[in-house]
Amino acid sequence: MNPKIVDIKEGILPLRQLLLQHPVYQQLRHLDDLNILMEQHVFAVWDFMALLKALQFGLTSTNAPWMPIGNPKTRRLINEIVLEEESDMDIEGNPSSHYEMYLQSMEQCGANTEQVERFIARLLSGYSHKELLKFNVEQLKDYTLEFVNTTFEIIHRGKLHEIAAAFTFGREDLIPDMFRSIVSDLDKNFPGKLDTFRYYLDRHIELDEEVHTPLALQMIEELCGDDDSKWQEAKEVATNCLKARIKLWDGIEQSIKNRQMEKAVKA
Repeated sequence: MNPKIVDIKEGILPLRQLLLQHPVYQQLRHLDDLNILMEQHVFAVWDFMALLKALQFGLTSTNAPWMPIGNPKTRRLINEIVLEEESDMDIEGNPSSHYEMYLQSMEQCGANTEQVERFIARLLSGYSHKELLKFNVEQLKDYTLEFVNTTFEIIHRGKLHEIAAAFTFGREDLIPDMFRSIVSDLDKNFPGKLDTFRYYLDRHIELDEEVHTPLALQMIEELCGDDDSKWQEAKEVATNCLKARIKLWDGIEQSIKNRQMEKAVKA
């Protein structure tokens, strides 16, 4: 493995461990607890697709007339990832993006999808994401809004190696191990009740670990090359993304605890 990749992995290892051992997983005792997590995490699922499309727009030709932009190897890497993230097969064998699979999972377990669907509906009607986030039109939780803003700050800077670092070390390389923690608790707490979500999680583990992460690491190497400053920026972005994820998990954990306390008081 490239020594620069090893350096980034070693640098962010303590933050990875904090995420993998985060107490939020232990709070998922009831479906209501899981619903709180999903109703916030769905925005991270959505903004992940923004990272992905920003990479595709920067690394491939997406306009007419077509032009042979960039490295063909890198174009193939990102297009392979886009194919599976944007049009994978759902649990019933129908084409679906992973965002849409997540919505199906939410519906099956009784989570409220109204907030994120209103958000997407506003985007489809012409609102810009900058307006929606700046004025927090849909009244996202502070910690969720901060996480999404962190993602778009990286995208808006327009540095492809930074976007790739957020995508790789903040999402693709992290997701398999993180989702294993969730799957482990799901198996114990909700056996057989969340088939769609389990499929979503298993699919992510399979694709991200076996296919997407190796491709994404190759993409990082292509984009950073021999430029030490790019490698340093990639490392800083990776660190900031993991810190943002920890804050998101902290906020969700507290929201779950608040609901549990309210329920106890009413009882």
